Amino acid sequence: MINLYTWATPNGRKISIMLEELGVDYTVSPVDLGKLAQFSPAFTAISPNNKIPAIVDNGAEGAPIAIFESGAILTYLADKSGQFLAAHGQARYDALAWLHWQTSSLGPMLGQLGFFAVRSEEKAALAITRFSEEADRLLTVLENQLQVHAYVAGDEYSIADIACYPWVMAATTYLKQVLKESLATKPAIQRWLQQVAARPAVQRGMAIPRL
Repeated sequence: MINLYTWATPNGRKISIMLEELGVDYTVSPVDLGKLAQFSPAFTAISPNNKIPAIVDNGAEGAPIAIFESGAILTYLADKSGQFLAAHGQARYDALAWLHWQTSSLGPMLGQLGFFAVRSEEKAALAITRFSEEADRLLTVLENQLQVHAYVAGDEYSIADIACYPWVMAATTYLKQVLKESLATKPAIQRWLQQVAARPAVQRGMAIPRL
C-alpha cells in the first residue's frame, strides 16, 4: 500500500494521476497547505523541504520507502511498475529530460507567474512581464515539441506527460487571463491537452484529493 501525501495543486496531482494510471492501491493523506500542515514534524520527516507531494511505499522490498519531490516519485513509480518510462536507451532519457524540464522550468515559472499576477494583492508590473514572457517561451518550447511528436517526450505517453499536464491545465484555467494570447497560438498544446484529458486515469487523478 502506498500512502500519498498531497494537496489540490498541479504538483500534487502529478502523483495521483500516476497512481491512477498504474491502478495500484493507495491511500491519500491530505496536507492542508492553507493551514501550514506541510510544516508539521510528521510531514517534515517525510518531506524535509516542506513541499507536497510525497509518498511512503509500505510495500517496498525490505522496508518502507519515503520519497519526496514529484520528479523522484514519478521515476520511482515508473521504474517499480515498468510503465510510462522506458527501461533504457534514448526513449528513457528523453522522458527524463522532459520530466526535469518540467520540474526545473515550466512548473517554477508558472508558479511565480501565478503568485505575481493572480495571488498577490500588489501587482508588480516588472515581475508579471518577466514571468509572462518566460512562460510564453516555455510554452513555445512545448508547442514545438508537440508539433512533431504525439506526446511530450516522443510518440509514447510517459511520465513527462503526467508531469506537464496539471501545470499546462493550470495555464489554461488559473492563469488563463494572463496567458490567453500565448495559448491561442499553440494548437499542438491544445490537441495534446484534449488527448491527455480523455484518459480516465487522468480524470480521476485530477480530482484528488477530494476536498
